[in-house]
Amino acid sequence: MSIDVNEAFAAERAGQLEDARNWERALQDRLAAGTVERLPDGRYRVLTGWDAGEILSARGVPQHGLDLSRGTAALYSSVPAWHNVGTVIPGGTSDIDKVLELGGIDYQVDMAPAMYPWNGETRVDKRAFHTVRTDTGASLGVVGTGYEVIQNRRAFEFLQELVNDSGVIWESAGALRGGKKVFVAMRLPQHVVVDAEGINDHIVPFIVAINSHDGRSPYQVVVTPWRPVCGNTERLAVTDALTRWTVRHTRNATDQIQEARRTLGLSIKYYDRWADEETALARTDLAIDEFNELIDTLWPLDDDTTARAARTHQARRERLHSLFANEAERAGRTAYAGERAVTDYVDHYAPIRPSAASGLKDNKPAARALRLLEGTDDDLKTKAHRRLTLLRQR
Repeated sequence: MSIDVNEAFAAERAGQLEDARNWERALQDRLAAGTVERLPDGRYRVLTGWDAGEILSARGVPQHGLDLSRGTAALYSSVPAWHNVGTVIPGGTSDIDKVLELGGIDYQVDMAPAMYPWNGETRVDKRAFHTVRTDTGASLGVVGTGYEVIQNRRAFEFLQELVNDSGVIWESAGALRGGKKVFVAMRLPQHVVVDAEGINDHIVPFIVAINSHDGRSPYQVVVTPWRPVCGNTERLAVTDALTRWTVRHTRNATDQIQEARRTLGLSIKYYDRWADEETALARTDLAIDEFNELIDTLWPLDDDTTARAARTHQARRERLHSLFANEAERAGRTAYAGERAVTDYVDHYAPIRPSAASGLKDNKPAARALRLLEGTDDDLKTKAHRRLTLLRQR
């Protein structure tokens, strides 16, 4: 079976937009089918599918979370996105300058002194600066004296070498949270196959580079099977540090980016080893008691836990059992199905509470997407993978 998660994601999104044109009837149908639920504020939460957990507006429209500072959505893509916003160049382009322009991320970022009023005068805090967009004047974050801005072009231009050498195309580029986060993506030429003689899952890897100007996040490069086209795009749980490369915004940060090319080469090679591990999991039976042991290891429940925590634990277990059953229909009751169930739960169903400081308190879909791309839950996924891998030695 060939899995193109991008096509599946886009197809589901396109269907949702068509439903939104007749939103009242469509939402009533989805409510009756149990695929969405109404929230107290009049919005809706999606309960099933690739976008489970996403919040829809009162008219049933998904929230893409893209930057709108210039009046249009900051997005370039080589294929139409589910939300039908941004600029599409069919087949893509190999010109990085065009990618930056069409993606709305061709702006510069300066550091301006932080000022504050005191007794009728304006004072300057010499220990703090604002990162400021030079095109809109918007403040993107507050940083210290040791912070170094990584300009968007410098953050992504090293990938142009890969375009020149391999003939790959820039797949997408855009900005989130008013330009605090920006991304570019390209598709790698080879597929990764899991269990070719069995379930035959084909994974299409992408390289995604993520830059930030908010003072809280590092510059990152991730290998992922997702082509980012919005704040809801998600990444697969791969289980090795070589699939993620980061640079903090400190002195000489831009010089360190040149090391990313070498690291990316290791990441690409790693996928072959990762496919072998996943194939072994696909050929390892997983009993329901073993799956329960996995759940208890990942989310242990103390003996003196509260009744509320016990109910949460039971609800999580029931959701994971449902996801495992769904995966087992395709992949059998295997360790591979168990791992994908855990990944699906963490990526789509686990509750998140974005803080007001993150700027995403009212946009959980964008907060969840950033959580996925930044690998917040990678340690949990790695723990699940390692425990399931031990089952091969029985």
